[in-house]
Amino acid sequence: MPNQTDRILLAADMAGTLVFAVEGAFAGGGSLDLLGVMVLAFATALGGGIVRDVLIGDIPPAALRSWRYAAVAFAGGAIYFFLHALVDDIPPNLLMVLDAAGLGLFAIAGTEKALLFKMHPFIAVLMGTVTGVGGGTIRDIFLAHVPRVLEADVYATAALAGSLLMILARKLRLPPVLAALLGGAVCFLLRVISVWQHWNLPRFR
Repeated sequence: MPNQTDRILLAADMAGTLVFAVEGAFAGGGSLDLLGVMVLAFATALGGGIVRDVLIGDIPPAALRSWRYAAVAFAGGAIYFFLHALVDDIPPNLLMVLDAAGLGLFAIAGTEKALLFKMHPFIAVLMGTVTGVGGGTIRDIFLAHVPRVLEADVYATAALAGSLLMILARKLRLPPVLAALLGGAVCFLLRVISVWQHWNLPRFR
C-alpha cells in the first residue's frame, strides 16, 4: 500500500508529465510530423526526471521502468497533434500559467525523490531544479534554441526557490503534503509574478 509520500510523488510526477508533454509538443510550432511531436513531448516531459534519477542512482530511471510515464507523455503529444487547432487558440498567458504549474509540480517531485534516496538537502534542492528545467532544456537543444534556463529569466530560480522552501518546511516538521504544497505554490507564484512584472536576473554586460 503506497504511503502518503509515494502518493504525493506519483501525483506530482504524472500531472507534471502531462502538462510538460503538451507544452513540449506545442514548442514544435506545428511544423513537425507525428514522430517529431512525440519525441519532443517525451523529452520535455521525462528528460528532467531521467537525468535526476541517473544522478541519484535510481537506475533504470523510473520513467523507463513504468509504462505509465511514457503513456502519459505520448498522450500529451497526441492531444496536441490531433487537437492542435484548439491548443493553438489557448491564450499565451494561460500557457504560461500551465507551464508554471508544471514547473512547480516537477520541482517538488524531484526534491521529494532526492530526499527519499537520502540525498543531502542541498542536493535535493538541486535535483528538484534539474527535474523542473531539464526536460525543457533538452527540448530547446533539439529545436536549436538557447535553453531558457541559460537566459536572464526567473525560471530555474523559481524552481530553486520552491524546492528550498519545501526543504525548510520539512525541517520545521510540517506535514509532507503541506511542505510540498508550499514549495509548489512558491515556485508557481514566483514564475507567474516574474512574467507579469517582467522580472529578470541580472545580465552579463
